[in-house]
Amino acid sequence: MENKSFHHGSLNGFESSSSDEEMVEISGATLDFSTVDDVPPLDRDTTEEFSLYSGGGMNGTSKMMDFLEEPAPGVGTYEDFNTIDWVREKSRDRDRHREIMSKSKDSVWALLHSISDAFSGWLLMLCIGLMAGSLAGLIDISSHWMTDLKEGVCLVGFWFNQEQCCWKSEGIKFDKPTECPEWKSWSQLITGHETEDALSYVLNYFIYVLWALLFAFLAVSLVRVFAPYACGSGIPEIKTILSGFIIRGYLGKWTLLIKTVTLVLAVSSGLSLGKEGPLLHVACCCGNILCHLFTKYRKNEAKRREVLSAAAAAGVSVAFGAPIGGVLFSLEEVSYYFPLKTLWRSFFAALIAAFTLRSINPFGNSRLVLFYVEFHAPWHLLELVPFILLGIFGGLWGAFFIRANIAWCRKRKTTKLGKYPVLEVLLVTAITAILAFPNDYTRISTGELISELFNDCGLLDSSKLCDYVNVFNSTKGDVLPDRPAGKGVYVAMWQLALALILKLVITVFTFGMKVPSGLFIPSMAVGAIVGRMLGVAVEQLAYYHHDWPIFSEWCSLGADCITPGLYAMVGAAACLGGVTRMTVSLVVVMFELTGGLEYIVPLMAAAMTSKWVADAIGREGIYDAHIRLNGYPYLEAKEEFTHKTLAMDVMRPRRSDPTLTILTQDSMTVEDVETVINETTYSGYPVVVSRESQRLVGFVLRRDLIISIDSALKKQDGIVSTSIIYFTDHCPPLPPTSQPALKLRSILDLSPFTVTDQTPMEIVVDIFRKLGLRQCLVTHNGRLLGIITKKDVLKHIAQMANQDPESILFN
Repeated sequence: MENKSFHHGSLNGFESSSSDEEMVEISGATLDFSTVDDVPPLDRDTTEEFSLYSGGGMNGTSKMMDFLEEPAPGVGTYEDFNTIDWVREKSRDRDRHREIMSKSKDSVWALLHSISDAFSGWLLMLCIGLMAGSLAGLIDISSHWMTDLKEGVCLVGFWFNQEQCCWKSEGIKFDKPTECPEWKSWSQLITGHETEDALSYVLNYFIYVLWALLFAFLAVSLVRVFAPYACGSGIPEIKTILSGFIIRGYLGKWTLLIKTVTLVLAVSSGLSLGKEGPLLHVACCCGNILCHLFTKYRKNEAKRREVLSAAAAAGVSVAFGAPIGGVLFSLEEVSYYFPLKTLWRSFFAALIAAFTLRSINPFGNSRLVLFYVEFHAPWHLLELVPFILLGIFGGLWGAFFIRANIAWCRKRKTTKLGKYPVLEVLLVTAITAILAFPNDYTRISTGELISELFNDCGLLDSSKLCDYVNVFNSTKGDVLPDRPAGKGVYVAMWQLALALILKLVITVFTFGMKVPSGLFIPSMAVGAIVGRMLGVAVEQLAYYHHDWPIFSEWCSLGADCITPGLYAMVGAAACLGGVTRMTVSLVVVMFELTGGLEYIVPLMAAAMTSKWVADAIGREGIYDAHIRLNGYPYLEAKEEFTHKTLAMDVMRPRRSDPTLTILTQDSMTVEDVETVINETTYSGYPVVVSRESQRLVGFVLRRDLIISIDSALKKQDGIVSTSIIYFTDHCPPLPPTSQPALKLRSILDLSPFTVTDQTPMEIVVDIFRKLGLRQCLVTHNGRLLGIITKKDVLKHIAQMANQDPESILFN
């Protein structure tokens, strides 16, 4: 059969596309939805490379290639935007391990090879930890310097940020520790005047906005031109990839490079975003790239995902300085398959990453994060009431934010707004910078804001939040008693209220733009502002009304009863939990930030209340909502399927559909198979004994068929379009005048998962979740009836939940 669309170079196209380093061409970071169905029966437009195929002619060589013994290169790999076969990948790894162990007794070299194979995982974790920690330190130092660059420059060395510039200054003032003669604002450099007047303010205002726009423009331009996958948080895609989905280029070298650079630019621009989520993406890029150094991880997608789970833990470890929290976050929120050995390796990678970041000391405070705090005053049981109120606010804010942000992102995807990502980023940046500069609490970086809100006021603090009236002459050590608020505190409350409004609104529009953007820090900032304001209110209430019954027993006059910084921390945890629906890992991360065991109960109370309230309004966290918005085939393992439907209700083909496309084991020619491949867009075909019997033999992937036939036409003597394809062990004797047969037994999956047509869908969904299946064949009395794909399962679940089943775009 001759088809003009076929060319013999198609095999090379398949081989090159199997690398995770390949960039997928997308417009404005919008994923290419034109891909191949995993199996029957939903037709749609596909890329020309995969949907049009034909072989023809013969390029014979002297060597016969028996595919039963030697599969063609590329067989067993996966197409882009498809799901891996977990069962096949794990089986391959077990076979590889058995082969290494059996050979280890033959020679010393084989024994050394088996030992190196066993320790390669730990060596890989070491490399990931070192690389992730180093990049996190570089990002922290660079973003801190560039954030300060918007306001001025250091005369001693332009590479110093404002704090570093004043470390050794002799002209530093007690009430303004970050201001010194060596640090000059832009107005002072331009006008030469040391005093601040109206002209200087306007000049600094203008330059601040100009720097913000420049940083944002560079960030969105680099992302759009070089690495479209570097935008966003990355966590929804990481979750989907860890569940077995293939997104080539998402964890590649270009994505790592551009994400690292543009993350610094985006954070420095002053946008309402954080670097913590993107750091997880950066760490996973490190893990994926380093996997190529080790054969067993490079050639096995399931093993690679174990490494990516550990890399995710390292990313959270350096983001929050919380190694244990990072491991738990990877286990609770990100990973789909998390065996025990991955737990230990994740802990090791997180430990190495945290140690590396600590050695770099990016903040100069011997801590891993900018907002590390220590509280000294214990909390009282009655304080659980405001803590729970903070949890309720966190849940309400989380539910509101998810609905508003998803609605805006859907509008961006479905209207012309999505065609102008640069203009959108510049517009949001301009609005943010113009509104942020006049307010002291929005002008500084969000990390510094959280640090100030978490701070427990001491004797030497000069912040407006610590401007209390000193009515007591004595203190007990470093502990200050509750005091009446001064003028600075009231001014700070008004500024924080305005900052809260800005953060509540602008974060909705910022998250999801075409720049690297994390959600952890903005969510924590919202909660910390509300928590600090509530903490100050409770503190003043306890001071002026210490004789009330609720305060009299535990909060006497002159005692340190209320810690507003603790309320800020609990509020931050509540809002972060409401948005992400984290629970255990969230509490552990916040505990590691404070270093105090006694505050676990307030954090637990706020986190659980936040989750309950948010779940009552909407079940999805922000990352799951974005997964559904993008149509990724993510099968949530936490949700139960309770509907009483059967496999026959979901399987394809339906009564109104065309019959199921099948291959026979020993009666189809190369031309027949090429016709099937050309006329369908499925990525796999059931193989039966005959069309009459419909007895199932196995399942073969479209990709493997194309590669094997193409390779046979080039390299195997006598194979032409009329050659019979055999999926059996032995070919029957052929007449001397007939064409040689093509044996493709080795690419046939002889043990595809099957269920009967009467199997409850509850069991089918469980099978798909626990075994990570791509498809499952449906039989009746041994006869093939149809097929259920992962996409069919997801569509059925969406339909049962009264959601749009057509939102599932991939399989």
